[in-house]
Amino acid sequence: MVRIKPFKGVRPKREFVDKIASPPYDVVNTEEARKMAEGNPLSFLHVVRPEIDLDPSIDIYDERVYQKAKENLEKLIKEGYLVQDDEEYLYVYRQQMGDHIQTGIVGCAWAEDYFEDRIKKHEFTREDKERDRIKHVYTTNANTGPVFLTYKAQEEIDSIIEKITQNEPEYHFTSDDGVVHSFWVIKDRKTIDTLKSKFEEIPFVYIADGHHRSASGAKVREWRKKENPNHTGEEEYNYFLAVYFPHNQLQILPYNRAVKDLNGLNKEGFLKKAEENFNVEKTGIDKPTKVHEISMYLDGEWYTLTPRPHIVDDNDPVKSLDVYILQEYLLAPILGIENPRKSERISFIGGIRGTAELERLVNSGDYAVAFSMYPTTVEQLMNIADAGQVMPPKSTWFEPKLRSGLIIHLLD
Repeated sequence: MVRIKPFKGVRPKREFVDKIASPPYDVVNTEEARKMAEGNPLSFLHVVRPEIDLDPSIDIYDERVYQKAKENLEKLIKEGYLVQDDEEYLYVYRQQMGDHIQTGIVGCAWAEDYFEDRIKKHEFTREDKERDRIKHVYTTNANTGPVFLTYKAQEEIDSIIEKITQNEPEYHFTSDDGVVHSFWVIKDRKTIDTLKSKFEEIPFVYIADGHHRSASGAKVREWRKKENPNHTGEEEYNYFLAVYFPHNQLQILPYNRAVKDLNGLNKEGFLKKAEENFNVEKTGIDKPTKVHEISMYLDGEWYTLTPRPHIVDDNDPVKSLDVYILQEYLLAPILGIENPRKSERISFIGGIRGTAELERLVNSGDYAVAFSMYPTTVEQLMNIADAGQVMPPKSTWFEPKLRSGLIIHLLD
């Protein structure tokens, strides 16, 4: 069973929501955040990227950064831009990006579900990033950004959500990236209790996006537990903020790759080595049309790479991934990218930026070759998590991204 908990959300007053809601901290760097928030003191980037309000010479992991986040959050609350609900509610969050629509339930996930693997993972976390998020949550005493969870779609839950969204939303606005955001507050106790009981029938949920946020939310519970001699397990810090989406509504875009050089090879030598494990054909196609196709941009032309049968293992949920096949049979042995997490010769480009960005990188001369991937499927993600395995780095790019600042969960 999975526990979903209503909570007293801290939310923007309706007239300020479009000014407060911001991209999540991990999709913009400091300079991008500083530019986005310029002239807008209400932007939630002042909370999730608080270094933008400090001298640029200060390290982003400096203690002053976390204290600034706390100060900025408390200021938004004190000045009345953010207001806490009087009672514990669940919420509904809908996003529309073009023709794609996804609608999820906002509630709190239980840290114990994380530790006992009822919240399933598919990625490793990095210690430095995890430590950063733990400090941010602990210092602000809040989950300022939600974890993106998914569950296998349930008709009864779909039906409840559909009824709720027939009502006028609490918020409805379009962000700068063209995504339409709608938000409802579920105040009916019977509906809340029904949703809680329906989730208790679900054996586990999956982290789609936000492994560091979920790890930090759960581990701050451990810190607070040690500090509290009267810990009962029901304190608010036992839970962290999450949005639960049915799996059949998710949109995963490809996570593409670009490499700066051919590892000492010329074009002909590189293609010859690639042909040992791939069928290489000049097609002019910039996007693969199915699993086990990879599009490659080299010297101004698009090729299609098809893995040869001897390197494909569809019985293994990880080894069947195209990102794994490309890494193990081309990037590492031919281009020398042994550790893609640390190599400075490879860049990862979210599919939202399109293949024109891959062409631009290579045509600029800064990169020698780029690879356009077929998106990892939700089913592949679930299969890997179910098997207790992890994906290669940069395997999934979810769109649209959840806005930060729409709702905050306080730990007390």
